[in-house]
Amino acid sequence: MASFATDHDLDKQFAALSHQLDDLRKALAKRGDAYYEDGREAASDYYSQLADRLHEALPAIRRRGRALERTARDHPATAAAVGLVLVGLLAGLLISRR
Repeated sequence: MASFATDHDLDKQFAALSHQLDDLRKALAKRGDAYYEDGREAASDYYSQLADRLHEALPAIRRRGRALERTARDHPATAAAVGLVLVGLLAGLLISRR
């Protein structure tokens, strides 16, 4: 009879712990959703700021691109040499990572 009472008490404790564990899982899920939403909002804000800055800088980037294009057209040998150096650097970086 004593072992029955002990088994019954253990069953009650196990049920209580299972219920507490379920409550903790629900609480963690709610917090996780809140953290995810906060992270998503922060990423959206950063993207918006970046898009605004790029939009403001786009005319200057285009001007620089046109100037580089003119320079490359005026000095094709120099442009080819710079291109080869860049390709060599990229190849070296790729090979060194392996």
